[in-house]
Amino acid sequence: MSAHISNVRPKPDKVLVDIVDYVTKFKVTGKEAYETARYCLMDTLGCGLEALEYPACTKLLGPVVPGTVVPNGAKVPGTQFQLDPVQAAFNIGAMIRWLDFNDTWLAAEWGHPSDNLGGILATADWLSRNAIAAGRKPLTMQDVLTAMIKAHEIQGCIALENSFNKVGLDHVVLVKVASTAVVAQMLGLSRDEIINAVSLAWVDGQSLRTYRHAPNTGSRKSWAAGDATSRAVRLALIAKTGEMGYPSVLSAKTWGFYDVLFKGNPFKFQRPYGSYVMENVLFKISFPAEFHSQTAVECAMQIHAQLAKLGKSAQDIKKITIRTHEACIRIIDKKGPLNNPADRDHCIQYMVAVPLLFGRLTAGDYEDDIASDPRIDKLRDKIVCVEDKQFTKDYHDPEKRSIANALTVEFNDGKKLKEVVCEYPIGHKRRRKEGMPVLVEKFRTNLARRFPSKQQAAILDLCMDAKKLAATPVHEFVDLFVI
Repeated sequence: MSAHISNVRPKPDKVLVDIVDYVTKFKVTGKEAYETARYCLMDTLGCGLEALEYPACTKLLGPVVPGTVVPNGAKVPGTQFQLDPVQAAFNIGAMIRWLDFNDTWLAAEWGHPSDNLGGILATADWLSRNAIAAGRKPLTMQDVLTAMIKAHEIQGCIALENSFNKVGLDHVVLVKVASTAVVAQMLGLSRDEIINAVSLAWVDGQSLRTYRHAPNTGSRKSWAAGDATSRAVRLALIAKTGEMGYPSVLSAKTWGFYDVLFKGNPFKFQRPYGSYVMENVLFKISFPAEFHSQTAVECAMQIHAQLAKLGKSAQDIKKITIRTHEACIRIIDKKGPLNNPADRDHCIQYMVAVPLLFGRLTAGDYEDDIASDPRIDKLRDKIVCVEDKQFTKDYHDPEKRSIANALTVEFNDGKKLKEVVCEYPIGHKRRRKEGMPVLVEKFRTNLARRFPSKQQAAILDLCMDAKKLAATPVHEFVDLFVI
């Protein structure tokens, strides 16, 4: 006979409760967290504006039914779309992630916490426009920044000790969970309703990493986070109707997330939720490259300059050795043909070869017209990766969180260049003083892609004034980005 299965409804899993208590009760007070969030807002929207130059991205944007305009709907920055918050979240999320140029978090699981801005900004804008229409106070950008800090923290803290990629799941599951929690709070759900909403996010079907890995690497990796953050808004709205949740969604024997999708292992946590993730988040400032390669690209840029001084070219190179960390090898050490831009920006050999040859690495360098240059593949074939155990250890050390790479170039004549080492990329917390002015210049460049000079100046002036930005109603901020 089978064992009796209790039908007594359990209390919610502690993981759910901790997320919801953090979202509803924790007061963010750190100046550093809000300052970093402000820079994160600028950079994330700037990345979305740059993505609008790529038809592969823009073909996915707009309403589900062409021509639909939602009264008091959320507006999509850089466009004239005004949509329901679910579709607006997809649009904003897809723009943000398209070029793999927004912020990054590296741990047992990696990901891009600013992906959550899709759901956050769309929901806040929609709520604000409806509040004004009803004669109520709108949300302010302070609310958006707070939601960003909390979404970063939820996604990042779960990622610290729990590897979803090792069980074949994509990191966007954490975007869905984090966005659901903060959006549900913004929508005014009760504590029990937010628990229901977060449980719905965990019980949802989760994305496989198929589209991130050879031989299937493809463009879904550029809109997967938009899909996740928009799904979060949808689930929060479903929970708002009073729809029930599933309290042991993680821990239920046989049918819960742990048993079905996490090899029976419960989540582990390194630290309680606070504002650690936003304060330590990594920015992609100089190069639109998968983050494990950022320091390698910085090294390659230095070597390009050295080659020019020596009067040498890529033809003189016999071999390049990249001393790196384990995660880099597992994710982006790639040989063989590269079939599309998504394939190329996840190949460290490609991301090193281009700056060695041309002294640059831009989003356009992943397109077919550049990739067809035969010198790139010829140089790729000369590049090998080897793991440095200390680099791997420092990568996981919470006090260091380095992303180290070191390049050694050997020439056909037997000579070598001195190894070039970079442990911390310019977007690292340890290089904030150096990095933030460059981030602002990146934002200026991206504003200029889309807006006339007067509009550029108005946006930049507001974003650089922390106090004024925090007090600005969300819909007024978003209106500055309409073109």
